[in-house]
Amino acid sequence: MPEYLSPGVYVEEISTGPVPIEGVSTSNAAMVGPAERGPEPARLITSWLQFQRWYGGYLPELSYLAYAVQGFFDNGGQRCFISRITATDAVATTGSVDTLTLFAIGRGTWGNRIMVKVDNASNQANGAGPDANNFRVSILYYRVMPANFVDPTSRLPADLANPDRREPDVLEIYDRVTVQAGASNNVVTMINSNSRLVRVVQPVGAFNRPADQVFTALGGGGSDGSPIVASDYIGDANAIPGPPDELLGRSRGLTSLEQIDEVNMLLVPDEVRTGLGPVTTEVLNQCERLKDRFGIVSVLQGQSDPNPVMPPRDTSYGAFYYPWIWVFDPSINDNRLIPPTGHIAGIYARTDIERGVHKAPANEVVRDAVNLEFPVPKGTQDVLNPRGVNCIRDYRSNGAGIRLWGARTMSSNGEWKYINVRRLFLYVEESIDEGTQWVVFEPNDDSLWARVRRSITNFLLSVWRSGALMGLTQEEAFFVKCDRTTMTQDDIDNGRLICYIGIAPVKPAEFVIFRISQKTIEAQQ
Repeated sequence: MPEYLSPGVYVEEISTGPVPIEGVSTSNAAMVGPAERGPEPARLITSWLQFQRWYGGYLPELSYLAYAVQGFFDNGGQRCFISRITATDAVATTGSVDTLTLFAIGRGTWGNRIMVKVDNASNQANGAGPDANNFRVSILYYRVMPANFVDPTSRLPADLANPDRREPDVLEIYDRVTVQAGASNNVVTMINSNSRLVRVVQPVGAFNRPADQVFTALGGGGSDGSPIVASDYIGDANAIPGPPDELLGRSRGLTSLEQIDEVNMLLVPDEVRTGLGPVTTEVLNQCERLKDRFGIVSVLQGQSDPNPVMPPRDTSYGAFYYPWIWVFDPSINDNRLIPPTGHIAGIYARTDIERGVHKAPANEVVRDAVNLEFPVPKGTQDVLNPRGVNCIRDYRSNGAGIRLWGARTMSSNGEWKYINVRRLFLYVEESIDEGTQWVVFEPNDDSLWARVRRSITNFLLSVWRSGALMGLTQEEAFFVKCDRTTMTQDDIDNGRLICYIGIAPVKPAEFVIFRISQKTIEAQQ
């Protein structure tokens, strides 16, 4: 209570109404897999172009990750966390540029194709001597090193006309930088804050300007290590061995994504390379354990016979899709067969954004798909749909395109049969969880219970009005109880506040049946 020690007027603000609960996002995906380059700690990206800037392009012989990410964004996704994986014994490229020590931001041989150049700043006169507070550092990367390297930043006529000149895949120029400590354009600060290729080890104390040098390879010590195995996808919570600062204390793989509460959809496009074994198991385990995300899994390649196709597990926290899809691959200028999980995650996000999480992510066009691995006629889906296998169907003959034509989870429990029902509950549960954190350590009395009831009721009222709940009235759509009927004195004495909530989710019209009969018009008397 405030103290009033002298006469006067005191104006105070008090909170008496319900605390609003804000709905959480449901369209954030997370993917794990090998990439051409880039950081290993999970990173949020918001476009296919941003993925290319950080992680490079396609790796057709090693990973489906890039194809899945492109499919996700092309199908309507907006936010995706990427966890790049490498072998446990992979090594990052490190090297020195005179007084600066640099290392590639991710492990692998890709760092061996990084080159660094130091010269005068662009505003210095030609022939001027080195200036410690005004110089330029250029960093470039080639996916494939040219046989005869020509400086791509040179403006000499001979270099411009040289037929061996090739533009790098990535070029970063840090102009007018300084070694002055604390300066906004300090060379270490500028590179570490902006580079998508390297990090600089912070020197101890003052250091001299690095000497001028032409483009020189950062180093040759980068290694991809052993072939990637299932345990690399799963990851662990231990510190990753690597260069200073970048990976210290970071977990990797699927394990690293457990720490990101914003993840709603979880997939590993390359799980098929391990035969839907331990990687798929860990995807579904994480979804069931955290209860705030949903797994997307696809069938193995080459399953032309639908009879043995079965979901890998009985769970409501994941969905299973058949078959693979053909997409255009610009790296080979031809079509390529890939698992559909990234495209399906994009459809989930698109449906959530356009219609809401309560709308089943089905009867939606699979953008970028040019064909299916196998045709899926009605008879095949008659076998697979009751098992919880969602099919992708080709309706191009009707002008409807290639469509996602299933909305079931892997669960045999009828209450959790539909994807939108499970994901609606995830949305409601996570929103209430995050929106009621203020309740902890409040006095556990009738006043608190009433505030909690009002907060949750107001939130569910908005959910009902959005069309996510059944019922013509709010009493039919949901109920919220938080009083002496939900808590005993023992619960109160042990610090427990128990709230009982019931909601009536809408379910999809999976089977649309019209019964039509003839109507006889009798003669009028």
